[in-house]
Amino acid sequence: MSERGILLVNLGSPKSTQVSDVRRYLNQFLMDPYVIDIPWPLRRLLVGLILLTRPKASAHAYASIWWEEGSPLVVISRRVQQALQARLDMPVELAMRYGEPSIEQGLLKLAATPGVKEVLFMPQYPQFADSTITTSIVEAKRVIAAHGLQIKLNVLPPFYDRPEYLDALAQRTQPHLQQGFDFLLLSYHGLPERHLRKADPTGSHCLATPDCCSRPSPAHASCYRAQCTSVSRALAERLGLRDDQWSQSFQSRLGRDKWIEPYTEARIDELAAQGVKRLLVACPAFVTDCIETLEEIGDRAREQFIAAGGEELVLVPCLNDDAQWLDVLQGWSENTPAMA
Repeated sequence: MSERGILLVNLGSPKSTQVSDVRRYLNQFLMDPYVIDIPWPLRRLLVGLILLTRPKASAHAYASIWWEEGSPLVVISRRVQQALQARLDMPVELAMRYGEPSIEQGLLKLAATPGVKEVLFMPQYPQFADSTITTSIVEAKRVIAAHGLQIKLNVLPPFYDRPEYLDALAQRTQPHLQQGFDFLLLSYHGLPERHLRKADPTGSHCLATPDCCSRPSPAHASCYRAQCTSVSRALAERLGLRDDQWSQSFQSRLGRDKWIEPYTEARIDELAAQGVKRLLVACPAFVTDCIETLEEIGDRAREQFIAAGGEELVLVPCLNDDAQWLDVLQGWSENTPAMA
């Protein structure tokens, strides 16, 4: 048995569609200082206000996409874990940053496995953001310290520019293009603009100019929007798309702060007004289908597009447990250098 264990990490999901479970999940998520990055008293007040109404609406949204086996995100992630485990001679566990199975549960299982000295921590986020990758790493380090675990944490870096990931993404998207389309919209999860500025090590590049994502800079190593733009361009090139056949946008805003643009809702209305009838939407910020893809795009955005004059919106599935994506994960599991 290998000295390495694998921990696949995704965002998380409520335990059920009951309002109480959704409230508990949202409280854990929104109280994370890497998600809402304001002082604790203000964050507690803001989250308290959000929790007055949002759990009921979110519970309804979750119920509309919930599977018989449970949350699609957790069910698909479990399939990936099991399929990867069948391919590898090392233990593979699954963890969610919020909800269960938790990062703590996953690390404790791996640490208790005889022979495991290193955990390859694999956040399932192609692009870097403090609200996804940093918070997951911080939680993992907290667990290791709190329990005195004798394991090394080896973190897989963001993989937005890895050719094997981009090839799998293109392979997943290509069949939908072949069925005919007018336009491809690449919709990424949004972030407040201040998150980009905080992550900019230069302190002067991100959002300073309209073309900041196109100009080389050390800031791109931690810039979510630049990495999304990189994925979009690489995917369009692999698919052989002209510049007038695709664009990118950002979804899932929360609160009144300025978030990165263009907004997906606005782009959908614009495309319908421009005469687009068959719209494909892919969501490359996610490798696993979840409420943001299945409900926000697959249901609400589809209704919005048709109401605006479009005829058909087709959601391109995420990589999920696609065989080529499993090949990629297997390769990273086996070939990522061990920690010294």
